[in-house]
Amino acid sequence: MAYWLVKSEPSVWSWDQQVAKGAKGEAWTGVRNHSAKLHMMAMKKGDRAFFYHSNEGKEIVGIAEIIREAYPDPTDESGKFVCVDLKADKKLKTPVTLAAVKEEKKLSEMALLKYSRLSVQPVTADEWKLVCKMGGL
Repeated sequence: MAYWLVKSEPSVWSWDQQVAKGAKGEAWTGVRNHSAKLHMMAMKKGDRAFFYHSNEGKEIVGIAEIIREAYPDPTDESGKFVCVDLKADKKLKTPVTLAAVKEEKKLSEMALLKYSRLSVQPVTADEWKLVCKMGGL
């Protein structure tokens, strides 16, 4: 299993909206960055992703599961980009803020800090475990 982080502005698509989609999940569309596209193409069914509220909140709020692997993004008229389907898995007991990630020395190499504008990014197994612990899981 691989681990990821996906970002969304809560005013556009929030954790609560993701939860409301239930077991059928929702397509993660609208990604228009080639590095993020490559990450989505690497995602496998059953992988897990941190759900990060960007711009407003700047915190990891939940864990989602990839339930459908990469397929053409229906919102992309160019045909160059893909999406995956995600379903909400569990909410963190305590959101993990960007400030808390920055303060934790063991997370200094995390993609969230090094590639702050990338909307879909990998997370190492050690980073995953530590952030889950910070979030009360």
